[in-house]
Amino acid sequence: MNMPPEMQALIDREKDKARKNKIKNRPIVFSIYVMVLVFLCMFGYIIYYMSNKAERTVANASNKRQDSFADFVKRGDIITSDGTVVATTEVDDNGNEKRVYPYNGLFSHVVGYNEYGRAGVELSANFTLLRSHVGLDEQLKNDLAEEKNPGDNVILNLDYNLQNTAAEALGNARGAVVVLDASTSDVLAMYSSPTFNPNEMANVWETAHTEEGQESALLLNRATQGLYAPGSTFKVITAMEYIREHPDYENYSHVCNGTDIYNSVSIRCSNSTAHGTVDLKTSLAKSCNTSFADIGVNSLNMDSLADFSEKLLYNKDIPFEGDTSKPVFKLNGSSDKSYIPQTVIGQGDTLTTPLHNALIMQAVANGGSMMEPSLIDRVESADGSVVKKYKPKAYGQVIDPEVTRAIIPMLEEVCNSGTASSIMAGKPYTVAGKTGTAEYDNNGNCNSWFVGFSSKDKPDIVVSVVVEDYTSNQISGTSVASRIMDAYYAGQ
Repeated sequence: MNMPPEMQALIDREKDKARKNKIKNRPIVFSIYVMVLVFLCMFGYIIYYMSNKAERTVANASNKRQDSFADFVKRGDIITSDGTVVATTEVDDNGNEKRVYPYNGLFSHVVGYNEYGRAGVELSANFTLLRSHVGLDEQLKNDLAEEKNPGDNVILNLDYNLQNTAAEALGNARGAVVVLDASTSDVLAMYSSPTFNPNEMANVWETAHTEEGQESALLLNRATQGLYAPGSTFKVITAMEYIREHPDYENYSHVCNGTDIYNSVSIRCSNSTAHGTVDLKTSLAKSCNTSFADIGVNSLNMDSLADFSEKLLYNKDIPFEGDTSKPVFKLNGSSDKSYIPQTVIGQGDTLTTPLHNALIMQAVANGGSMMEPSLIDRVESADGSVVKKYKPKAYGQVIDPEVTRAIIPMLEEVCNSGTASSIMAGKPYTVAGKTGTAEYDNNGNCNSWFVGFSSKDKPDIVVSVVVEDYTSNQISGTSVASRIMDAYYAGQ
């Protein structure tokens, strides 16, 4: 059927008009689609944020909004693994709250304080302590009575007996102790001396800002923030690097005359003792400085040693919920060769913390797998129900298992016939570890180290101890570690 020309023309004009309108509307339609997409993305992110990030944002220790929770919740208790309450909130007859620390300075650096700022667990778990998960019936009852709900309790991995033993063993000496579970890195004890009484923060704060207080670094947690030369404990890393580079390490031999010169640097063994012909095991057991200087100068790739040290967290942030200092290792293949002899025996510019040294030994005890240290075991509501359970978290495989299998008998020899044998030999349990004396000035004054673990076949605990100014107080890191290990097994 033929359509009249006028009708066809009209249809063509309408089609052309529709086509032009379609072209004209295309940007508008595109904009609408973009707006809908943006809205959906924003809505999706809000859902994601609320379910995954909101709580972490509020829980961030630097979030000042947490303090407002205290208007409705009484701060929860901090309790050790054996049920000892180390921080609690007392309320007087007028409803005034006071944070109380029943054991004064015994847990002060690790548990922290809640006045004049916050520190320790009081800071890292602030959000948790100000939440309440008691039953709805109790919450309703408290709301009707216009009373605060009881906050959740934080249960630590700390053991009161080990913490107290560490304090007694250190006595008045300055230093620090860290005790870890060998397989999980749960922190069983963490003590720093000198300590302070968090019940008297006004006086503590005033003292800390005097010249004497600043000199003693009263508020510094030496266990996690104190940086010390590792001394001969670093020889464990040097020995493991030698094993990594030399599969025939059992054939190593060195003749020690007590003193020698390497790269124009004079190296002497303790008291210039001549150890004679030594292999790698004896070198570590006797802590032979000339042997390890010889290894560093003539047998190691410095870039490889630097890489291995960084795998063991030197120059890295320590994965820990509290404040930590970053360990320091500066040597590499481009460094002045004269730095090698001192560095490989743990002197020079190398610095570590007791916690870091403990983590390295934990990795050795655990087949090379380093676990992240954890203070908190779980969170419980005031009625005792578990709100959250913390699981051990692996940092990563930092040492080849075959290297740990090679180094452990050498560390055991340190305790059976070497530098730790006068204290560690003959125990009813086996000990593998390393002593260290680290000079901190040019007058021969030194700090005393011990880092090691008990029960070599199935390691139980790792103990890291540094005692400052051993030259004066004659309290060795080994003697402190021995008392802690004895206390651990006495309680089993």
